[in-house]
Amino acid sequence: MNHTKKAVVLSSGGIDSTTVMAIAKNEGFEIHSLSFFYGQRHAVELEAAQKVADSLDVAKHLVINIDLKKIGGSSLTDDMDVPKARDELTMSRKIPVTYVPARNTIFLSYALAWAEVLESSDIFIGVNAIDYSGYPDCRPEYIDAFERMANLATKAGVEGITKVKIRTPLIRLTKAQIIKKGVKLGITHSCYDPSPQGLACGLCDSCFLRKKGFKEAGVDDPTRYI
Repeated sequence: MNHTKKAVVLSSGGIDSTTVMAIAKNEGFEIHSLSFFYGQRHAVELEAAQKVADSLDVAKHLVINIDLKKIGGSSLTDDMDVPKARDELTMSRKIPVTYVPARNTIFLSYALAWAEVLESSDIFIGVNAIDYSGYPDCRPEYIDAFERMANLATKAGVEGITKVKIRTPLIRLTKAQIIKKGVKLGITHSCYDPSPQGLACGLCDSCFLRKKGFKEAGVDDPTRYI
């Protein structure tokens, strides 16, 4: 039997998921990196995810195609403008249009299937409930509920082969704390509306939170902006 400790890590190529992957690597896991082309506006994040997978020498990097563009309902997959130049108060008032309906549930379901095949007990995801844009599927209670469901829904869980744990090492950290953890690892792309050349727009919610995090962390922001 293979006793290597394996983990499935959801990877967007951004700051949070890259930091999470490095944490999993440092904990001794063999990394199985999982990314999605889901009809999002820009594929630059997949290029970043591949670079991250290469740099951290993962066991396998898997990219799955899901056409969420057919469903729409988000400015990341539909013909809607990405919100720009919003302050924290505005961002906190309601769930923004950058929320992709059920995205984390879909992604975690694929991760769960792969983890079961790998006989892995650990799924890592870079969700954050402190400095985030109000997404309902980034909250601790959501993660707890999915974990309970995961152990009811799989053959491995029912037969006691594995007990799945959804690992969220960043969930209660501020963006500044995340950046302090990840800055030594190299910061990758994180923008909702980058240019064709991969430059960050500097104005979307993701850029706002990243800039704020670097400032609060007292670290120079190496991100390339338009």
